[in-house]
Amino acid sequence: MNIFRFAGDMTHLISILVLLLKIYATKSCSGISLKTQELYALVFLTRYLDIFTDFISVYNTVMKLVFIASSLAIVWCMRMHGAVRRTYNKELDTFRHYFLIAACFVLSLILNEKFTFQEIFWAFSIYLEAVAILPQLVLLQRSGNVDNLTGQYVLFLGAYRAFYILNWIYRYITEPHFSRWIACVSGIVQTALYADFFYYYFISWKNNAKLQLPA
Repeated sequence: MNIFRFAGDMTHLISILVLLLKIYATKSCSGISLKTQELYALVFLTRYLDIFTDFISVYNTVMKLVFIASSLAIVWCMRMHGAVRRTYNKELDTFRHYFLIAACFVLSLILNEKFTFQEIFWAFSIYLEAVAILPQLVLLQRSGNVDNLTGQYVLFLGAYRAFYILNWIYRYITEPHFSRWIACVSGIVQTALYADFFYYYFISWKNNAKLQLPA
């Protein structure tokens, strides 16, 4: 494992911890898209189908379990926890995420590295992760104001993918047979979706002002 992959995993983990902190400390999920969280839960469940069949390392297995468990816990809290679910901005979270699921599944049947059950669902999870943040970004744009924890959650989530791009570049240079082109292209698309958010986050940080996104 190289430093870019490790940094990506850690920023991804931090983003989840920030979100869990927001939910459990404030008993609120205001500003958080349930649809994005459901998409991420589906991403991890379909990507890590090999968790009980292919052992790579203790670190790898632990991270898989953490991502699956945390994503399901967040969805459960937003749907079932009495105090938390009352703060959910359902009227703003109207993105039709089922279309994303359907489109990514069809794409995974057409573009995959090998036409097997596990590889198709791996490709599906990569495509879906690339666009899973869209409902969250739309919700934030509609609400306008973004609280600190929600802003930090999205920031770390975007940073995680940026580090993974550096990881892929490093592996392409150092590994003769590295060819995860699906992950590379999808990662670039995913990072590009954060560009607007990164810009306004930087402006708010520079001016020491509250983060606001244009409607």
